[in-house]
Amino acid sequence: MGRTSGRPTKYLSFCGIAALLSPVCVAQTSTSTTTLSLEQAESIALEHHPRLAAAKLRQGAASQQIHEARSAYFPVMAGNLTGTLVADPGTAIAAGNLTTSSISNRFAAGAGLLQLVTDFGRTSALVHTARFRAQAQGELADKTHEDVVLAVQHAYFRVLGSEAVLKAMQEALENRRLVVRQITALQQSQLKSTLDVSFAEVLESEAELAVYRAQNAVHESRADLAAAMGRERSVGEALLDVPAPPGLESDPDVLVRLAQEHRPDLLALEANRNAAHQFERAEKDLRNPTINILAAAGEIPEHDHTLHDNYAAVGVNINVPIFNGGLFRARHEEAALQAHAGDKDVEDLRLEITREVRDAWFEANDAAYRIPVTARLVEQARRAQHLAQARYDNGLGSIVELNEAQLNETAAQIEAAGAKYDYLSRRADLDYATGVQP
Repeated sequence: MGRTSGRPTKYLSFCGIAALLSPVCVAQTSTSTTTLSLEQAESIALEHHPRLAAAKLRQGAASQQIHEARSAYFPVMAGNLTGTLVADPGTAIAAGNLTTSSISNRFAAGAGLLQLVTDFGRTSALVHTARFRAQAQGELADKTHEDVVLAVQHAYFRVLGSEAVLKAMQEALENRRLVVRQITALQQSQLKSTLDVSFAEVLESEAELAVYRAQNAVHESRADLAAAMGRERSVGEALLDVPAPPGLESDPDVLVRLAQEHRPDLLALEANRNAAHQFERAEKDLRNPTINILAAAGEIPEHDHTLHDNYAAVGVNINVPIFNGGLFRARHEEAALQAHAGDKDVEDLRLEITREVRDAWFEANDAAYRIPVTARLVEQARRAQHLAQARYDNGLGSIVELNEAQLNETAAQIEAAGAKYDYLSRRADLDYATGVQP
């Protein structure tokens, strides 16, 4: 798969807790030397995820139903060994399974053959039913494939986003510590008050807590990625960044039409609908006659002296349904209603797909718009923080004003850190809703 293996990711697992007690410790991201790309993560998931393996096994099981239905076209042959243990040679009439033209001691070995000539389309309809059901199971396997890929993409982008937030939190913490050292030095020189130091220390502690929470989010997102990949141990490799995908299609209706053609769940439902119509035809054909060829032949090594040493016969059997209490009519009506219900299910899913694609397009468009806006917001918040810092250094602003500017800058950095990966995640949702994943 092109994936390298190496040392697991090293985390300062108690760093966040220690940060609450001491300003020395800072949570860190992965220091692993091995890397993992999105394509490698998807390949690992497709190879090892048990849900996809189960879907493929069900697809193989459904394909065997075609052979089961087609078996009616071929002759059925069976061998028989029959012996009469005790019989009264003077008896000519008996009841039950030993009733023959005469009852006598005998032993016979032979074979019987049954070949369907025609059932006027019922077997053909059953074969088509099995084929459509196997096709539906194949489409469901494709849907499971897309489900696994989407789960990997979401988890992968979540890891990248949480690590970006953690990096922003670490930078904010370093800035808060610098401010604390500066204000403390000024307070010791009696240029700032103890209240200013207290405000700065509170903001530093809040930044430490934010780093701890961001580190936990990284741990959780890496565990989610491991589960999405079908692995038990957490992902320790350093994740490679993902470039931004091309721009969105300007008209969501184009994507709707694409989804109507490629969504595997819709294709599976249509195949099941077609199978239901074929089964309706098969149930209707129950009323038709069935014509079979019968043949039997064998040897009778021990027999009554009045019998021959062997036997053979060929015949034709025509089975004509006459009356069965309305069973066949009820079965046909049931199948017809199920087929019509399948038509309505397809219509309902088409409406749902249209809604899903449009919603996914609007969400992706909104996420794409937030990327440049959050970038500008960071620059604006940074300039505002610099101005607030300058005002505070010159004695024109209060510590409250400075703290508020620092908080605004941190909030902007968090928003910007996750904007790109939120867009990638929303774009993955749109590709999934369309049924065409890259």
